[in-house]
Amino acid sequence: MINSINYYRLDELNSAQLRALRRRAEARIDDLLPVVQPVLADVRSRGDAALIEYTARFDHVQLAPERLRVTPPEFAAARDQLAPDVRQAIESAAANIRRFHERQLPQELWFTEIGPGILAGEKVTPISSVGLYVPRGKGSFPSVLLMLALPATIARVPRIAICTPPGPDGSVDAACLFAAELCGITEVYRIGGAQALAALAYGTETIPPVHKVVGPGSGYIAAAKRLLYGTLDVGLPAGPSEAILLADSSADPHIVARDLLIEAEHGSDSSSLLLTDSEPLARQVLTLLPDRIATLPEPRQTFCRDVFAGTGGIIVAPDLDRALEFINDYAPEHLEVLVREPFALLPRIKNAGEILLGPCTPICIGNYCLGTNAILPTGGFAHTFSAVSVFDFLKRSGIAYLDPTGYARLHTVARQLAVYEGFPAHARAVTGRPLPEVAHKNAPSR
Repeated sequence: MINSINYYRLDELNSAQLRALRRRAEARIDDLLPVVQPVLADVRSRGDAALIEYTARFDHVQLAPERLRVTPPEFAAARDQLAPDVRQAIESAAANIRRFHERQLPQELWFTEIGPGILAGEKVTPISSVGLYVPRGKGSFPSVLLMLALPATIARVPRIAICTPPGPDGSVDAACLFAAELCGITEVYRIGGAQALAALAYGTETIPPVHKVVGPGSGYIAAAKRLLYGTLDVGLPAGPSEAILLADSSADPHIVARDLLIEAEHGSDSSSLLLTDSEPLARQVLTLLPDRIATLPEPRQTFCRDVFAGTGGIIVAPDLDRALEFINDYAPEHLEVLVREPFALLPRIKNAGEILLGPCTPICIGNYCLGTNAILPTGGFAHTFSAVSVFDFLKRSGIAYLDPTGYARLHTVARQLAVYEGFPAHARAVTGRPLPEVAHKNAPSR
């Protein structure tokens, strides 16, 4: 550690150090499971009363049951409260995010001809109810609300409920309310933390349950999702923020130092790493970081100091091949690529929540207004999960149709496999089956 900033050489890291870097905030989430479990059980048992009690304990806000849901006058007040330039920024970001996600919409219904008389396809249907969790503990995040709400509305989810923690005065962030209204969502509850996820999962007197919850949050939110898995669909694992900046000797150290602080300032449980094959660049960034951190206001300054002394820092790799190997193993939430030819490396990057190419594409623009979704898998889950998208709010049903010709081609195959697997009822269902002589009139054409 140099100047309280972790400084590593990749080939000198032992297995324990590598394991700690890979685990980042996930180890802390494990420790939170026994803390969160009683909260979930209490909300399930006592409903609104438990929500009100935990809001008073954790958010220091006293609520009555009728104040859990945001009222229409509060939406109107939020619109009036926001400065015009903030409203305009939210509207501009929303337009870009909408355009990107509308491109994701799949075909609602399709068939393909497997063979004569054999049709198979899919029907795509929105999930009937979803809950969106928008955090507030370390800031206000209308951008997060847009990233969640716009894909859900584009998918045409019939019921969308938003939970977000109240501020010290009990109000919901004005920009978040404006963003929600812009997306056409008026079901908003001033509840945060694990208790909010419990309410969405189990339902209370005021908050009806949903089938799926999506949204990022603290370690407590990540722990609650783990415990609620099986009760409802908890969506992608989106916990504390993390980023890797991959840079070579062509990178501007001032840009690198700036961009390293983007995700680090989210919280002490974040991770931010510079990974480079250039020792001179690494040393320049190491020199620049302390002064840049010192210019930040509190608590962001403390967050950054904690990150670079914890699971963040600078890693010098012997070459870009080893750096890419580390990235694909780590599977970061955000990956910013600051090398001479970023597009040349793109095919070799396999595991990352998002990949931002070149010095003009900092993480913060992706977080806010580029259009791609910034709600991303963390904790290494980019190995198997993707960014939030329209697909998170849709489900697919397989559809099949056989006419008499198609049935004649398949029934013997089905009977043989059923006999082999030991299912006599399966086999009998396709033995001597009485059939119509013609196909249905409204079957799709091939």
